[in-house]
Amino acid sequence: MADLPGRGAGVPVTRRPPPGSRSTWGGTASWTPARVVQPASEEEVVAAVRAAVESGTTLRPVGSGHSFTPLAATDGIQLDLSRMTGLLGVDTADRTATLAAGTPLHAVPALLEPHGLAMANLGDIDRQTLAGAVATGTHGTGLAFGGLATQVVGMRLVTGRGEVLDVGRDDPLLPALAPGLGALGVVTALTLQLVDAFVLRAEERREPLDRVLDDLPRRCREHDHVEFYWFPHTRWALTKTNTRLPAGTALDPLPWWRRRLDEDLLANGVFALTCRAGAAAPAAVPLVNRAAAVLSGSRTFTDRSHRVFTTRRAVRFRETEYAVPLDALVPAARAVVRLVERRRWRVSFPLEFRVAAADERWLSTAYGRDSGYVAAHRSVHDGEDDYLAEVERVLVDHGGRPHWGKLHSRTAADLAVAYPRFGDVLAVRDRLDPDRVLTNPHLQRVLGA
Repeated sequence: MADLPGRGAGVPVTRRPPPGSRSTWGGTASWTPARVVQPASEEEVVAAVRAAVESGTTLRPVGSGHSFTPLAATDGIQLDLSRMTGLLGVDTADRTATLAAGTPLHAVPALLEPHGLAMANLGDIDRQTLAGAVATGTHGTGLAFGGLATQVVGMRLVTGRGEVLDVGRDDPLLPALAPGLGALGVVTALTLQLVDAFVLRAEERREPLDRVLDDLPRRCREHDHVEFYWFPHTRWALTKTNTRLPAGTALDPLPWWRRRLDEDLLANGVFALTCRAGAAAPAAVPLVNRAAAVLSGSRTFTDRSHRVFTTRRAVRFRETEYAVPLDALVPAARAVVRLVERRRWRVSFPLEFRVAAADERWLSTAYGRDSGYVAAHRSVHDGEDDYLAEVERVLVDHGGRPHWGKLHSRTAADLAVAYPRFGDVLAVRDRLDPDRVLTNPHLQRVLGA
């Protein structure tokens, strides 16, 4: 395979991708790019984009591939940012740090720890790259906290014209770029607004589902971080309540053997086996879920924030997730429960429920409204059915907006109604990528041509 057209000084090394070399983590999409480019610097990103412009091909950046949508898919140039990692600068007085776009989220805490800083909030998975997580609207939980994109106070990116933009905290473009789906430019570095390092006291327990739903609005108002999982075919929920404490608070982490037991053996090892068994014998799923609800038990521990926020996920799945207005969360949850009970699907994966603060990022699922999140999953071993699609239908009926990295059926026409600043995003796209160098069929569906 030939090198990129127009390759010259400063253009990164290209390599021949083996057939079917790219896919999403959950196996929901796969593709074969014509070229894979692995830049090690912003200059090399510029060279790659300009080469794409000159050759008339498309280019898509990719992070860890943890999205379930084909957002990074391309039959043109795949820009793999895995060589662009690390801490680029810290301002401890301002509590900000600039990191390279390809830095994995799980690497960030160790980079910030020597400076006494931490990210204000995280999701429950940290395998994504920083730029990928921001681009897709990744979020955690807590009514006082927005998604990861709200922590971004600056970025550098290369537009579809091959021009470098340095966007600061007060730049009017910033709300359009984070999250930006990788459609408005290739992000090379992000500046985050951080907080002083802190610890979390985690309280996890099994509770009756109806009690949790009745009490959820109060819990979300009174506690820092609240989420719960519902085990289908049962009336039980696993609740997680995290309280923020100062960095000097004495730690009381889970013993190493308990973490290994809970996360490696039960949450991943045994759960993987039960998912396979459920796919082979669906009639057994309700019994397995009831056993899982009982075994989930209770635990309380105190640890550094990132060790509480995130967990290891080795069991692969497909997922859809929607953000609904906060006051619609409980009605939407009850509607989903009724749907599952009525349709009698056999669903091995718990559903996840979280909350987040309103923000002003134009493509944020929480734009302009405090939001509740409902996520439904299917094991990769389960056969195709209409479960995720029917859950999506319920959440759309409750005013939901789809998570940009999760499976959904929305189109640009639907999303233009759901997002008040959608037209403004398209205008920025016309300005920064007028020739649609940074496009693919998925973006054409959700943003338009």
